[in-house]
Amino acid sequence: MTEAELQVVQVERIYIKAERERVWEAITSPEWSIRYGHSGLVAYELKPGGRFAARANDGMRALGAPEIVMDGEVLEADPPHRVVQTWRVLMDPTMAAETASRLTWELESRPGGITRLTVTHEFPEGSATAALMAGQLEDMGAGGGWSWVLSGLKTVLETGERLEEVQQL
Repeated sequence: MTEAELQVVQVERIYIKAERERVWEAITSPEWSIRYGHSGLVAYELKPGGRFAARANDGMRALGAPEIVMDGEVLEADPPHRVVQTWRVLMDPTMAAETASRLTWELESRPGGITRLTVTHEFPEGSATAALMAGQLEDMGAGGGWSWVLSGLKTVLETGERLEEVQQL
């Protein structure tokens, strides 16, 4: 994967009322990952060359999703500040065939127990995965992309509730 191959860049930045170490744990541990986003169990080997995998939740498996719905390789890890990884969606044949994208999580402590989280996702030009993560497939039942995932992360860290539970109130 070269810089020239990665031409579409999406950047999301949010502020979370939680200490950086807690946000890091929520991003990188399966105990937290099942509480937001698509509720999949993540597994990280937080070292260069380490594996990343996200497992399908029960609902995804019932719809025929493979056991591993996303995979990648850790390119750089500096807990609890930054992780850079490749990222590939496996539950759709078109997306699975694409060149892996590059995903960077950057966490910065701010005054008052706040963490600034910046997610930078770089995709090949014409990537179907880029459309998915931009939220362009939300009305087709594919979720709201990074905005939805990060809103869920922020909600669970700040309130202890899943975003879906809050929406039902």
